[in-house]
Amino acid sequence: MQPFSRFAPRERTEPPQTNQPDPSVVPEPSNRTFRPTPSGALLSRGVSIKGSVKFQNELLIDGEVEGTIDSTGTLTIGEHGRIRGEIRAKSVKVRGTVEGNIFVTERCELQAGCTLHSDIEAPRLMVGENVTFRGNAKVGTGKSLPA
Repeated sequence: MQPFSRFAPRERTEPPQTNQPDPSVVPEPSNRTFRPTPSGALLSRGVSIKGSVKFQNELLIDGEVEGTIDSTGTLTIGEHGRIRGEIRAKSVKVRGTVEGNIFVTERCELQAGCTLHSDIEAPRLMVGENVTFRGNAKVGTGKSLPA
């Protein structure tokens, strides 16, 4: 005796195919605000933003931003990245171009080939080879040095 042999096989019932989207799956505009994800994010080459950018953990920008960048995390400006505006973050690595002041709470790293036309305020500053830097740097914790 075969199990379930007395039941007839089921026929597949599929909805008819049309060229119009099913209204039940068409997304509606969202009124939710954007919340950054806990993992790193990417603003890729060819993307341009005017306004302010805020994130929590890590962001790699290889596109263009005109405006302020504010974060409690690590910002990496890629080789093709171009920033015009103020940057405030825990840590910043620059491989692209920045025109605007940089304020970091831990470390600022100017990597080989980057261009900076700005002032930097950071407890630690690392400068690689072949870096173009026009501006002022205030480096240190702000404590006065012993005489």
